[in-house]
Amino acid sequence: MTLDQRALGNTGLTVSRIGLGLAALGRPAYINLGHATDLAGHTDVAGLELHTHHVLDAAYAAGITYIDAARSYGRAEEFLAQWIDGRADTLDPLTIGSKWGYVYVGDWQVDAAVHEVKEHTRETLDRQFHESLALLGGNLDIYQIHSATETSGVLDDRDVAARLAEMRDEGLVIGLTTSGPHQSRTIRRAIEIEIGGSPLFGTVQATWNLLEPSAGPALAEAHDAGLGVIVKEAIANGRLANPDSEAARTLQHAVHDLPVDAAAIHAVLAQPWADVVLSGAATVEQLRSNLEAIALEPGLELPEIAEPAEQYWTMRAMLAWT
Repeated sequence: MTLDQRALGNTGLTVSRIGLGLAALGRPAYINLGHATDLAGHTDVAGLELHTHHVLDAAYAAGITYIDAARSYGRAEEFLAQWIDGRADTLDPLTIGSKWGYVYVGDWQVDAAVHEVKEHTRETLDRQFHESLALLGGNLDIYQIHSATETSGVLDDRDVAARLAEMRDEGLVIGLTTSGPHQSRTIRRAIEIEIGGSPLFGTVQATWNLLEPSAGPALAEAHDAGLGVIVKEAIANGRLANPDSEAARTLQHAVHDLPVDAAAIHAVLAQPWADVVLSGAATVEQLRSNLEAIALEPGLELPEIAEPAEQYWTMRAMLAWT
């Protein structure tokens, strides 16, 4: 099983077709179905750091070269930085992306009333960029607006855009992630933004999966425009893998004895515009199962199970942090 590498749009960066996202590893609670069971009680800081390092070790050994973090992922950047520092003499080059715009406020409590708060302001950008650089330094390749939406107004904030353009001109790739039922509008708006005669954004990270494929045409346009395309939530926060999920049961019935999570990731890899799809694995076992996607035969027939975008995002908003 070998992971192909691919140019990430016109950024000059190279990524593995499957990357590792740290959303489920940098903090004790997340919205993936079964997350509490996945961590098996490793929710103290030291225990979760060690657990994260084991998953990073397995990812690197499998050929994963793209790692995705965020300021709001608890201590994800810190765990990643410590992992890199401990292996600096032996690591081949990695491509690392992180994000700003959400603030982690969960105070390391699984049952926190609120886990993260969106702050798309210039002040937050400046503060969080300083925090990211303090941990990741020169290892940081891509810095993304976390969950840009029309309602947040971040794409119309001239102060934010000016600062991001400065970062771009200093050699950092600037990206954005999208969420919600109107991802396509945000993506198309981002494609159009130029500052100083050059596109502001070099990458876009969006949700696309068998339940929520509505952003596909816009992502194809972004790819054609030279943006690197990163796909998140390929397994729909566990809805396409958890045996208690109706969607997962439907998919499993169609693919028979194939790993259902791998089939979901395979569906993303089959999209010609997708440069890298993130595994959100919380365990080594999940990661290895996700990686089976690359061994599946091209042309695998998968069921039509897409939901209306509004319905999908309403259900996602109801997922509990565990």
